[in-house]
Amino acid sequence: MSLDNRVIAALGAVVVIGAGTLGGSIAYASSQTEPLSTQATVTVGRDSQRFEPSCYNGGKPLDDAANQACQNLLNDPSKFKSVDISSVDRIGVGVDLNTAKNGWRAYTNGGGGQGSASIAAYQKDNTFSGLVPAVDVLTQERDTTLTVVEFDPNTANTAKPGVLAVWFVNLRNNAAPVGTQSQDTPQGQTQGQ
Repeated sequence: MSLDNRVIAALGAVVVIGAGTLGGSIAYASSQTEPLSTQATVTVGRDSQRFEPSCYNGGKPLDDAANQACQNLLNDPSKFKSVDISSVDRIGVGVDLNTAKNGWRAYTNGGGGQGSASIAAYQKDNTFSGLVPAVDVLTQERDTTLTVVEFDPNTANTAKPGVLAVWFVNLRNNAAPVGTQSQDTPQGQTQGQ
């Protein structure tokens, strides 16, 4: 007995709807009022971790006070969530569809010049940066700060773009020497400058 193509398509639709419902149920069961929509994903090799924004104002641009609080957070990397990485890994950053639509970028305070190393230059409508060699974006010390910035689409192309969300993630290379984390990041870095 063979199944008709319409029956197979209907069964496929039931599986897809069921999986979507299960995903939403998991978010609700974990005391979320709704599924998370603003998030970034850090991929190291074949492993990925999702993160909520470190600085977020409910989808509205960060005001001066929120920008200052975000800058203060940047100066205290002990509050960041960490991802283990080694210099032989490849790293990439992904964002949700709304963040991609608004525009975003990702960078670290590492790289060859120990300045700002880009993982994703300004992106619009792309949800993934692609994978880059970790050695190109890590500092020479154990801890490297990864920053992901979502821009306000209304001001993204201006001299002072508004910021909707910022993620800070500590990239921890346990094979590197423990040192003092550099705090030389210019204030404008969280502004996406």
